[in-house]
Amino acid sequence: MTDRIDVPAAGEDLLDDLRWRGLIQDSTDLDELRARLASGPITYYVGFDPTAASLHVGHLVQVLTARRLQLAGHHPLLLVGGATGQIGDPRESSERSLNPPEVVAGWVGKIRDQLSPFMSFDGDNAARMVNNLDWTGPTSVIDFLRDVGKHFPVSKMIARDVVKSRLESGISFTEFSYQLLQANDFFQLHDRHGCALQFGGSDQWGNITAGVDFIRRRGGGPVHAFTTPLVTKADGTKFGKSEGGAVWLDGTMTSPYAFYQFWVNADDRDVNRYLRFFSFKSRDELLALEAATAERPFAREAQKALALELTTLVHGPDEAQAAILASAALFGRGSLDSLPEGTLRAALSEAGLVQVQALGTVAALLREAGLVSSLNEARRAIGEGGAYVNNERVTDNEATVPTDALLHGRFLVLRRGKKSFAGVELLG
Repeated sequence: MTDRIDVPAAGEDLLDDLRWRGLIQDSTDLDELRARLASGPITYYVGFDPTAASLHVGHLVQVLTARRLQLAGHHPLLLVGGATGQIGDPRESSERSLNPPEVVAGWVGKIRDQLSPFMSFDGDNAARMVNNLDWTGPTSVIDFLRDVGKHFPVSKMIARDVVKSRLESGISFTEFSYQLLQANDFFQLHDRHGCALQFGGSDQWGNITAGVDFIRRRGGGPVHAFTTPLVTKADGTKFGKSEGGAVWLDGTMTSPYAFYQFWVNADDRDVNRYLRFFSFKSRDELLALEAATAERPFAREAQKALALELTTLVHGPDEAQAAILASAALFGRGSLDSLPEGTLRAALSEAGLVQVQALGTVAALLREAGLVSSLNEARRAIGEGGAYVNNERVTDNEATVPTDALLHGRFLVLRRGKKSFAGVELLG
């Protein structure tokens, strides 16, 4: 966790801070919510469906917004959907594949463990984990249709954008009914825990307002809701994706080094928005980093600050420092010998790691690793002084690599010029 956190404590200041950061897109009534927050702590919830074994960086908006509210004195309920995770919220592209209940149950446990470090489970506003399977599982179909389905006009359910987009291509009753399940979650949490606020991503606005309306129809409330914007990238590519696929919070699925590099490589056009969404730095600190990006974009101060803060928050300070050291060492600005084996392998895998059965000439290895297209090009690079093995310049076109040069007995770091590097792993 980060040591320094600067989050407004008063209800009015909290909402103003969230709006300044761009974290509120839709809301039921901000003035009413402002008045409610000013009157004392509110119980709020945010939900996560277990559709994989880990959350990814796109979920961080919701996770860290929940953290901001708790730091401001409010009471968190973190819902991991053991029931809704078996159904799946409709998506515009196609019907989801249903995962076996036992798989979903395993993912519930993993995601609960993953959420835990972000919140405090002690004190007057201790966080609480909840699972919607606890109230959905025991409910019969008849009871659900009578007690929940009766309150949902089909005309409103069809009006939801994602449903409208699927009407021609086809949508199952299973996915169509997801809205009822999520709305019932808000009702159940309101009834059981006094929950009066739900937030989520903007793609959940229809589900969230359905819950607000359902509570009203059942005689409850008042309750409140808001959504955060979906995170986008200026170049049009999907946020949270790297060359290896999704950027996961689980360190075994996305290494801490790759996680760090994801943020370091953020586009200058995106990084200021990312800082406001994800950083716990004060407004003055964020404005200073925004100015640095405008004045000295080549220094990447904002990206490095964001990468350090989030890697520390998600993976801990040791992994964050290891990622920084690896980043420097791979480009010749630090010692490769001091890097842990796992960090070195993760870094080389990101850059491109080729596996070989035997070590040959440096020129051949440069070609194998994809740093040059031919042996002639490799020899030219060596002759011009632009080829390195483990950060040592190679000057002999026919040089070979002794096995005692291997890092951790297995790896070599090859570099061409200042910025292009790749890894070699000796098998056997």
